[in-house]
Amino acid sequence: MRHLLNTTEFSRDEVLEMIHLGMAMKAEPEKFRTTLEGKSIVTLFEKQSLRTRVTFDVGAYRLGAHAVYMDQQNGVMGQRESIKDYARNLSRWCDGIVARVYDHNTLLELSRHGSVPVINALCNLYHPCQVLADYMTVMEHYDDVTKVKLAYFGDGNNMTHSLLITGAILGSTVTAVCPRGEGPDAAIFNIAADIARKSGAKLAVTDQVADVRGFDIAYTDTWVSMGDNTPLDVVRSKFMPYQVNRQLLEDTGIRHVLHCQPAHRGYEITDEVMDGPWSIVYDEAENRLHAQMAVMATLVNQKRD
Repeated sequence: MRHLLNTTEFSRDEVLEMIHLGMAMKAEPEKFRTTLEGKSIVTLFEKQSLRTRVTFDVGAYRLGAHAVYMDQQNGVMGQRESIKDYARNLSRWCDGIVARVYDHNTLLELSRHGSVPVINALCNLYHPCQVLADYMTVMEHYDDVTKVKLAYFGDGNNMTHSLLITGAILGSTVTAVCPRGEGPDAAIFNIAADIARKSGAKLAVTDQVADVRGFDIAYTDTWVSMGDNTPLDVVRSKFMPYQVNRQLLEDTGIRHVLHCQPAHRGYEITDEVMDGPWSIVYDEAENRLHAQMAVMATLVNQKRD
């Protein structure tokens, strides 16, 4: 049984295969109307969502499947009943579990005790579905992903981790540009670095914007992750030098901008950039739908021993 928990479960060819499948689904959706006909997919949400909930729900429908949404009205997972029992019960009724959770360990337990594929729709450490949509968007604009240079600006969070790991798998260049002390988790960076040594990818962490002159893509995310109640204005002075604005793009020569959203305009990104000619943010948001359809089709239809 294969799951999507952080993208390390897949080889470079397999990641590219899912991205190309997403592209095919985007180009000719009618060909895939019955791909998951008769299947049911449970979507578990501990965290609120716009893009993730809508795209999984619509994506399941477009593939012929039925999505069953579950939020915390049934109680916090692991409190009302154990995660083990959640997994075992849901596995008797559905063909896949999509989970957007606070703690990565919840996903590990679901995958350990269930008997259907588990798809990580976001956790504290990774955001693999988002990063597949990101690289799908990159590949729509660049012919050779191994030559793409992507700079991530801001807080070293779950998005940073997924960009480093998946960039390493694909052989890209990824540099995290973060304030000192706010970079990605060292252990996760080392996992990505091990992959990069085999793939030829180039990874780095720096606090100097000048280190990414000549890069192709700027990526940013909120300075305060969901669940952290720190007001943005409290961290503004630390992160403002890493705001993605016109001046940063002119100084670095970067041509395209990505943001996983929700965007805090005037903080990590300006209106001028978000709505300007550099932005491929809404292509990226649309591609959540197609990339996740590819993930569901790949995992739910996998052959099982």
